[in-house]
Amino acid sequence: MRKMLAAVSRVLAGAAQKPASRVLVASRNFANDATFEIKKCDLHRLEEGPPVTTVLTREDGLKYYRMMQTVRRMELKADQLYKQKIIRGFCHLCDGQEACCVGLEAGINPTDHLITAYRAHGFTFNRGHAVRAILAELTGRRGGCAKGKGGSMHMYAKNFYGGNGIVGAQVPLGAGIALACKYNGKDEVCLTLYGDGAANQGQIFEAYNMAALWKLPCIFICENNRYGMGTSVERAAASTDYYKRGDFIPGLRVDGMDILCVREATKFAAAYCRSGKGPILMELQTYRYHGHSMSDPGVSYRTREEIQEVRSKSDPIMLLKDRMVNSNLASVEELKEIDVEVRKEIEDAAQFATADPEPPLEELGYHIYSSDPPFEVRGANQWIKFKSVS
Repeated sequence: MRKMLAAVSRVLAGAAQKPASRVLVASRNFANDATFEIKKCDLHRLEEGPPVTTVLTREDGLKYYRMMQTVRRMELKADQLYKQKIIRGFCHLCDGQEACCVGLEAGINPTDHLITAYRAHGFTFNRGHAVRAILAELTGRRGGCAKGKGGSMHMYAKNFYGGNGIVGAQVPLGAGIALACKYNGKDEVCLTLYGDGAANQGQIFEAYNMAALWKLPCIFICENNRYGMGTSVERAAASTDYYKRGDFIPGLRVDGMDILCVREATKFAAAYCRSGKGPILMELQTYRYHGHSMSDPGVSYRTREEIQEVRSKSDPIMLLKDRMVNSNLASVEELKEIDVEVRKEIEDAAQFATADPEPPLEELGYHIYSSDPPFEVRGANQWIKFKSVS
């Protein structure tokens, strides 16, 4: 009897040391999964599209929530560091568009490929880089994911090809990556992203043609956030049905604010490409909360009321949170704990990004050429020489 009382006492003492919320979460029985209805995609040259229902497991839901919250907080921290003049130069933030980058990653394999434009921070994180490496790249430090030399627009990871600064120029490159996948006989696809502003570029239509001609496993993805810089899509495009722009390429229009809708559409598109049918086009209808870049306040061509309406009705993080709580996949307290952990991670990363040293001048010529042994590269004038080390 004494042994039993001692054991009970130890359990109660351990529970008393833990926060009440953690004890509550640990003792609650959550559902393992839940089925949700998702918005039907608009289709072009397709007889059937992605499913209109999907299953979300508790494990995946918590993972998606943490990833989206991390991207959101990382972008808000980048905004703060930019306004403090710690981050300089171009900087394009993706808060509001988290369901796109997280949902696309959830629908493909790590061995698949992805290339995008300059709003690339979220994709860089989802492709495997830590927040500290991304923020350190933004501040131009040695610990950055591109050694402090790329900045906001030029980040890279395994099977992730940037971060590209020239509008629309990444699309032919994405078609080329898809060509490599087919040429090498690998069961891989390439996600090639661009914005609604770049959708009118001629080189995109050239890439469509070659990809269709050679049946390349390329998913062309237009992130339609309604504004190309400060110009609304209605003022910039004679046709805003971007998913039909491929003409002879099948397409689908997706709710880009719903991570489950994006995930299922991506799985569908990837399966289509892997089956050897050639390319497919996706239009993700999404929204950015910040301006086009940090030099754009974002309220001269749209109203604050419009932004607030999207935040209150269509926020991707809020939508996932409500689904999980209402379906007993998670509790409000548990998600709040994730929020606290994410904020701490972001703060720690910001401290690293401001304390890490800048790359030394003698490394200016590093990583330009892939060469062995190293050779000399001329600097700004013929008397300045730098070592090229790959």
